[in-house]
Amino acid sequence: MNYYNINNPSEKVTLKEAVLKSVIRVSDLYMPEYIPILASDFFDNIGGMSLQEIALVVSKAMLGDDIPEGALKNIAATALNFDIPLRQLDKNLYVLELFHGPTMAFKDIGARYMAGLFEYLLHDENQEITILVATSGDTGSAVANAFLNSKGVKVVILYPSGRVSKIQEKQLTTMGGNISALEVDGDFDDCQRLVKMAFADPELNKSLNLTSANSINIARLFPQSFYYFYALAQLHRIEKPVAISVPSGNFGNLTAGLIAKKMGLGINNFIAATNSNHAVVDYLDNGLFEPRPTQHTMTNAMDVGNPSNFPRVIGLFRNQHPVISSFIKGYWFDDKQTCQAMNELHDKYKYQADPHGAVAYLGLKKFLEKNDCTGIFLETANPAKFPTEVEKATNMKVEIPETLKYLMALEKKSIRMPNNYVYLKKFLRFASG
Repeated sequence: MNYYNINNPSEKVTLKEAVLKSVIRVSDLYMPEYIPILASDFFDNIGGMSLQEIALVVSKAMLGDDIPEGALKNIAATALNFDIPLRQLDKNLYVLELFHGPTMAFKDIGARYMAGLFEYLLHDENQEITILVATSGDTGSAVANAFLNSKGVKVVILYPSGRVSKIQEKQLTTMGGNISALEVDGDFDDCQRLVKMAFADPELNKSLNLTSANSINIARLFPQSFYYFYALAQLHRIEKPVAISVPSGNFGNLTAGLIAKKMGLGINNFIAATNSNHAVVDYLDNGLFEPRPTQHTMTNAMDVGNPSNFPRVIGLFRNQHPVISSFIKGYWFDDKQTCQAMNELHDKYKYQADPHGAVAYLGLKKFLEKNDCTGIFLETANPAKFPTEVEKATNMKVEIPETLKYLMALEKKSIRMPNNYVYLKKFLRFASG
């Protein structure tokens, strides 16, 4: 399998290059040369398969020419050693809980699988890789946890000061070792811009082997497709069309679902549920994509004004807006509506959701008003990561797991930096020794 740059389709690279190489140009964004379609007997038997078994079949189809089956099996077994349960709330209403990994957010799935791929691809290499990643909340902590003490890997995380939850910040800033946290005076788009400037800096790339662990890296993005297959595997009978609502910020999660659909998974509709940062929702409505400055909301992981993965979304369907908008519906909601949704989920279904899951629920609810479907919404973070917001909305205490209580007692260790590339470049040079 080769991978092409969606902004320069004639450029083809190997899996190893797509995953590990420096992103020399800001616009570099790799996708597989083709999306393989899985055999019908896989879908016939998927109901009896585990998450690890599903991941092995899907990854063999996508990566099997580059990585041996035994290695893929080991990566899946190590990375996906926790459950992703589908819970039924009502007759045609389900929630897929993606937060049962070590950092209690859906990013664990892609980050841990990516770490396994890195380990395999670097096993015969005598070089050091620097992972440079911008985070709006959960990506940084998941990547830090997944790559902590990984041989030959340094991780540098940029996060927006004051715009992640206290628990998220503790997860980002207390690991030490090969993990460095940079607290940036700005928003997520600023952090992402600084990261892209580093990738585009020829002088810096001569001295450092830079790569990304955001969903712009195909190794982080692709494994997120596994849980879409696993969601349908847990539906005992599918008598109606299936619609899945995805809380969307940088749009990697939705892109992974689209890859699953392209591989043959029977998802009829996706709902892109966003907050006040709704440039993609507007595109779905009118065909025009107009990025805007980021708006700060209570759903901080979705505070992205210019989603990096949006070019992948339109590229999968050759920029045909009528096709894209026919099965992807978009809705956006403000903080007041998000609070009302958390309260409604608790009162009506006795379900405690985090703000991001509540936005996904709202999107699905709106879609089901006019569509007779089996609906699934993605719950992407444990509500304990946003206790203040959840308790305020529901008037119910959020139980904080012991692992998070332990984190809150640790000392924060971050480096405050201005929203200026010169400072980032100096830090990266210093950190490389």
